[in-house]
Amino acid sequence: MQLPLQVTFRNMEPSEAVERAVREKAAKLERFYERIMGCRVVLEAVTRRHHQGNLYRVRIDLTVPGRELVVSREPGKDHAHEDVYVAIRDAFDAMRRQLEDYARKRRGEVKHHEAPPHGRIAQLFPDHGFIETPDGREIYFHRNSVLNGGFDHLQVGTEVAFTEEEGIKGPQASTVRPLGKHHYPPA
Repeated sequence: MQLPLQVTFRNMEPSEAVERAVREKAAKLERFYERIMGCRVVLEAVTRRHHQGNLYRVRIDLTVPGRELVVSREPGKDHAHEDVYVAIRDAFDAMRRQLEDYARKRRGEVKHHEAPPHGRIAQLFPDHGFIETPDGREIYFHRNSVLNGGFDHLQVGTEVAFTEEEGIKGPQASTVRPLGKHHYPPA
């Protein structure tokens, strides 16, 4: 880290053991991304009724090039965060996941989802139709394949996305979804 780690205690006495646990967790973050510029951690005891223990809130602000990553772990309804070490672990686990995602994006390793096949309605009949794909193929579909009962709103030329599968007589669309904000049904 370029700047020293900052640890702040609120509504609780500072503890060397707790601070040491935070420092160890923060140091491990550099395994996932080595260009961390700074890290601030706030540990806060959220006081409750006298017959129950405190819950702990942990906030981590991590500065990396071009971005600020933030995790704020609020105590849940369960009692797991009555233990400050469990609250710290959960917060740093969430920060690790964010940091891994950030590092993947910086390296250009973002997952790319392939767009579903698309085409235009080429022919319509009372209970079925055909989609023409950009490569000139024709794909059969039944009225029940159109999402949200939208078959009756289709027109020749309507752009659609579809899921293709092999049918008895060749390729067919098992799901058809009209594209564009002006088409029924909404995407």
